[in-house]
This record gives sequence, structure tokens and C-alpha cells, in this order.
Amino acid sequence: MVSLFLREQKRYTQEKLCELFKCSEKRTVQILKRLKEFGAVKSVKAIDVQKDMTEPPEEDVVVNGVEIESNEYFYVFTFVGIIVIEGIVLKCYPKYLVKVEEPKSELIQILKVLEKYSTKEQIVQMLNENNEECSFNLLAVFLFLIYDYYENGVYNNTQEIIESNGSGEILWDRTINETFTLLSGNTPYYVELQTRKKINNEYDYFKRLHEYILTRISDELNEAGLIELFELTEINLSDEELNDFGEKDYILNRLENELDRQFNTRKQMLLKTMHAFIRQNGSLYNAECLSLFGTNNFNLVWEKVCADIMDNQLRERLGTLKLPMPLKQEYDNNERLIDLIEKPLWSVTGKTAKDTLIPDLVSISRNSAGYDFIIFDAKYYNARLEINVSPKGQPGIESITKQYLYQLAYQKFIREHGFARVRNCFLMPTEENKIIKKGEVSMKMLESLGLENIKVRLIPAKMAYEHYLFGRKMNIEMLEL
Repeated sequence: MVSLFLREQKRYTQEKLCELFKCSEKRTVQILKRLKEFGAVKSVKAIDVQKDMTEPPEEDVVVNGVEIESNEYFYVFTFVGIIVIEGIVLKCYPKYLVKVEEPKSELIQILKVLEKYSTKEQIVQMLNENNEECSFNLLAVFLFLIYDYYENGVYNNTQEIIESNGSGEILWDRTINETFTLLSGNTPYYVELQTRKKINNEYDYFKRLHEYILTRISDELNEAGLIELFELTEINLSDEELNDFGEKDYILNRLENELDRQFNTRKQMLLKTMHAFIRQNGSLYNAECLSLFGTNNFNLVWEKVCADIMDNQLRERLGTLKLPMPLKQEYDNNERLIDLIEKPLWSVTGKTAKDTLIPDLVSISRNSAGYDFIIFDAKYYNARLEINVSPKGQPGIESITKQYLYQLAYQKFIREHGFARVRNCFLMPTEENKIIKKGEVSMKMLESLGLENIKVRLIPAKMAYEHYLFGRKMNIEMLEL
């Protein structure tokens, strides 16, 4: 099985991808077309200016742009996570990791972040209420089965056995009604107790099938190099083959019959997953296989990470905030910071629009100088900001002006409640191990209004992810704003 690392937003030629995929141009084109359908790849014009860009401008993105023996396009992966397609494993890592070509340890951590980020999402969709096939994500099915096994063990059906004077639970009704009673001083004594115990059927068909499936998917994940990336433990429970369980239709029929008589939620979900696995001939080698674990929008993941570790208070009730001064009477305790931002009024209607400015996150931080009101914007950019060199890959003018406007929107609230300072800051990820101060970005016409310029800080992604995964808050003073 081919398993390789690919960098998000890097420009790849068709020739290079043929080499990496270890397959013909025809098959490479087929793979790229499928990936484009799922939004995991974009093609852009192969022009010199594109080589140094970190984001493909919309005007350069080509809708079709996948042809055999074509040198007209670069192919850009817009996905972070794992893609398994036609027996090829693509380990896509974020664009800010530029110093290492196989960032295994970094991707292990990123997969944990992705898993936590998507906890509330439904990642396994197999059978709907009409018993029809829905979307089938094989990799998600593999992970569900393994995590379920770690938590609950193998599928089992228990049998109840009634014994005389056994070691199980005493069945008093049965003992009283069906056995001899000895009386001594008006006290009954029972010399034969009816007891009940439950035993697991070690040769149960579904237990064996579950063990076979777990062993098989563990072997495939190991061969694909994914056991280590997901930090899983290998599972070796069975040496049986699928043929040992009967023909495919027979296995599916047995699973459906078992599903009809089970009312335990966990067992129902497990049986449905096993059914989907068998029905779809579950294998990473399958030519029809296209499985994804990750996201096309890692910028949203970065925003969520920053919001968590910087203690975002944008949606907190004003009455619960720790302010330098008591909340003024004109403000409602139940209002939130986000509610204070003015909405545009359309005079003809006499009504305001629903949409307005929405900052990424706002933090109120206390230090020796007093309280700071800090407006952060989490920017998933790979900006090149060096002395005496024109900036490249930086946030655009709309991001800069909006950041100033956020401060303007809160100016009255800040002034009325005695904040010592206001700070504006862009937060970007870096592969370095320390926070890097990259000065600030300014516009004189807005600075002249008394607004603070926008600080630029590069945060070690590894450190940010550690805080996010362990639910810790970052010390904002480390940013030296």
C-alpha cells in the first residue's frame, strides 16, 4: 500500500504526483478528479506567480483542469487529515509545517485536535430508517469499531443458567416455591437454593465475526501506517477468514436477524456497522474506496483552538464578566459582548439588518497595570514578514480594517468601564517552539482616530494544541502585547 505525506497548499505537478502515487498518469488523473469532487484538491494555472502563493486566488482556480499529460496546472491540496483513496494513503499536513517533509509527530497531535474538534459531528452514517445505504466513510467505520472495542470489548451474547446451590444470584421466589423447606423454631431453612448466573457464549457467531473484523481492520491500518498516527493498539483476536462465516448474503442475513432481536443501543450500532462493513466489502484496498478523516477548512479549527485557549468571552453574559468597574445601568446583565456591536440601519425600512461585524474572540485580561480589553483575530495564514522585504501571504486589507472597526465598536463600552488598555492582535500558527513577535500592522488614517494598531504574533501550534487538548488556558502575558 502506498502511504505518503502531502503538504496543504503546496503546488504539485501531475508528473510529481504520478511519482508519489507510484501509478500511471491515467490513474493519477482519475484520483485527482475524484478528490476534486470532494473539494480536497484544487487545480490552478501553472504560472510563475502561483509557485510562491500560499492561497490559490479564486480567479486562478480552474473548475476542470485535470487532463492526461497536462503541464498547464498545479494541483493544490486543501485538506488537512487522512485521505484513503484506491489503496493510497494521503497524510495531509498543515501548510505552516515547511521545515520537515514527513511530520509524523506533528500529524499525530493534529489528528487528536481534529477528533476533539469534530466530536459533535456524525462521522459514521450507514443505514437510515428505510434500511437504505447512506454515505459510507470506511476510515470512520474502522475508527468507530476500534474505539468501541477499546471501550466495550467484543460483541457477546450471554446465556442464563439456573443451578442448585450455585454461586450466582439467589432466585428466592423459585427457591420458596420449588424446594423443600425445613422449619426450626418457626424459622424456615432452605437446604437447596435456586441460583442464576450468566455466562458468555465464547463460540457465538457474532462474537467471532466481530473479532474477525477487528483483526482485519487492525492489520490494514497497520499496513497503511495509520495505527501509529492515530496512536492505536494493534488487535489480534482471530485467525479466521471471511469464508468461515458463510457467503456474503448469508452473513448479512444473519446480522439483520440479530439486529431485529436486539434492543441494546450499543449492540444495534455495532451490528449496523458490521453490516455496512460486510456489505461494502470493507477494505482500504478497494478501488471504490474514498475515505476521509479531517477537514477542508482547517482555518475553522485554528479559530476554535485560539478561542478556547485565549478564554474567548465574546458570547458571555455581561453580568458574569469581571470588569474593572461595575456594569453601568444602561447595559442589560443578560446581553453579551457580541450584542454590543451596532447593526446597520436601513432608513427606508426603519429596521436594522441581522448581520454585523463579528470578531473571532475577545478576552478580558487582568494584570499588574489593570484590565486589558483584547480583540484577537485567529488568522490561519503562512505570512512571510521579514525586515525590508515586501510582505507575502499576509491577511488582506479587509481583515485589517475590520480589526480596527471591532475596536471602534467597543470603544464606548471600554471607556465607560475603566479598562487600562485596549489591544488588537492577529494570531497565526508557527512550527517554531516559541512565540514570535512580528511587529504590528497599521493604517495612519485609522490610527489617527485614537485606535490601537494591530499586533502580530506567531504562536507555536504545538503549544496551542497541547493547551486545547488538555483544556488549559494560555497566559496572555506571554504574547507581550
